[in-house]
Amino acid sequence: MDLIRIPANLRCNTIFARLVIMHLAVVLPIILLGIYLYNWSYKNAGEEISRNTLAQLASYLQDLNREIEWLEIQQYDLLQEGQLHKISMIWDKMDNNERRESINYMLHRLTSIKGSSAYIKDIYVHIRSIGKTISAENGVYDFDRERYDDMRSALNAGESRLIKRNGALHLGVYRAGGMTGEKPAVLIEIELDADKLRESLRQINVYPESGSFLLDEEAGFMLASDDRTDHIMQHYLAAAEGATGNSLQLEMEGRKYHVDKAHTGELRLSVVALLPEEAVKRPLSKFTMWAWLFALASSIAIIVYSVSTYRVVHRPLLLLVQSFRKVEGGDLDIRIHHLRNDEFGYLYNRFNQMLIKLQTLIDQDFKQKLMMQKAELKQLQSQINPHFLYNSFFILNSLARTGDTERIELFTNMLGEYFRFITRDGADNVCLSEEIRHARMYTEIQKLRFSRRIKVQFDDLPKEMEHIRVPRLIVQPIIENAYEHSLEKKPDEGFLRITFEMDSGHAQIIVEDNGNGISDAGIEDLKNRLASMDDSQEMTGMMNIHRRIVLTYGEGSGLFPSRSELNGLKVVIRIRFGEENRHVQTAGRG
Repeated sequence: MDLIRIPANLRCNTIFARLVIMHLAVVLPIILLGIYLYNWSYKNAGEEISRNTLAQLASYLQDLNREIEWLEIQQYDLLQEGQLHKISMIWDKMDNNERRESINYMLHRLTSIKGSSAYIKDIYVHIRSIGKTISAENGVYDFDRERYDDMRSALNAGESRLIKRNGALHLGVYRAGGMTGEKPAVLIEIELDADKLRESLRQINVYPESGSFLLDEEAGFMLASDDRTDHIMQHYLAAAEGATGNSLQLEMEGRKYHVDKAHTGELRLSVVALLPEEAVKRPLSKFTMWAWLFALASSIAIIVYSVSTYRVVHRPLLLLVQSFRKVEGGDLDIRIHHLRNDEFGYLYNRFNQMLIKLQTLIDQDFKQKLMMQKAELKQLQSQINPHFLYNSFFILNSLARTGDTERIELFTNMLGEYFRFITRDGADNVCLSEEIRHARMYTEIQKLRFSRRIKVQFDDLPKEMEHIRVPRLIVQPIIENAYEHSLEKKPDEGFLRITFEMDSGHAQIIVEDNGNGISDAGIEDLKNRLASMDDSQEMTGMMNIHRRIVLTYGEGSGLFPSRSELNGLKVVIRIRFGEENRHVQTAGRG
């Protein structure tokens, strides 16, 4: 075949070269300028926001540290209260009035301290010596041993000023007992209000979309400003492992965040601020003028490029597409005329030559081959009938010899129905339901003869396979072959099974027996002969059926023999539903 070459005098006039030069000359400088300005602005905005955020986080931690220091001072002052010493040391010697006054004084002191700071949720004074716990919120109640033991263990460990317990922050101080190793007689615990801490975290959020949280990675403590931030916080912990520096980028669920972190060693706490990337881009609004200039320049470039592309490429290409659509509709007399000396002129010339050659092929080759295929199909179909006619008369002769008139009457009725199917006028293809009914009629005929020697399992045809169009006589000859070459010669009981399978790609009719009429070598030879499709071979019944199915459905369809699980021959009749014969699968469905 001749290679298609573009003439040398067309290379300097190529549409591609003109479009590339025009595009680069008009659009590329503007695009590069816009990209540079955008990246420069975005980088500066991100760095400036990170600096401001880190300064704000550091200030927040300083304020929190001062608040914690003040609360610690209140704890130590409370620990030195005379009334508290009195209660813990001489409670048993006090009368009820003195006890009441001392308790009321302590409640007043606790309430006063609680009211002095918004961060305090409650203050507890655990007095082990009298078995009581005094709370600003809950008054006096039985000694809270669980809180006492947890706080004492944490204070003895001395790991941090802030104690992380049950998702909250606590401050604690105690007065040791009189003897070495004795448990503290008095322990003061301040529980910080997590809701107030969340509110303080929300106050440092610069934008509505931003979020923040307190973190102690060693203690496993985390407190987020809101539920959305709490979800993001888990991803941050995974992304921050091994990361260096106080700023990083986090991507989660298709959204990017800028993350800044400040740490205080005094409280062993970190505060982390999250800011969505779109919020970082907001400072770019300062460059509105540049954006408008860029948009105007880009619009002009797009208009120029669109008009040029339409005139040089789209309009000639549209003419070619419309011409192809007319060819698809069967119009082969069209011709395209083009005056420019470019690629489309070359394509149009080749298109016109293609139509001339296509008309010649249709007249001289295609129609002739189509008629030959139809003639071959008719000839293949006609080869089956004489063979079965011979077998039918043989069965009828056998029944006549036995004098069984009832079975002769039944047989002749079935035989009449059988040959009515073969000899009736109509299409070469029939619904699979009719073909299976015909094959089932044949097995009923054979059961009259071999009812004691041969058992038959003939499954029902699935509903979704009933309307598949198939060539006539593709199932019954396979069943006849099983009887003639295997089951009739079997000395013991024979068994014949016909089943069906179907999926989105193909339908299968499976015929198998338990005879030993063919060896493994014979099966392989049969496979090779069916696969070769050599016209010089003798046209047997199975090759006849295989050829007709392949002619109708294409490659991948036909007969596929193998060794059956019943130890006899298994023949799969496969009908493949390719794009070219998809209509066959659904033909006849109402």
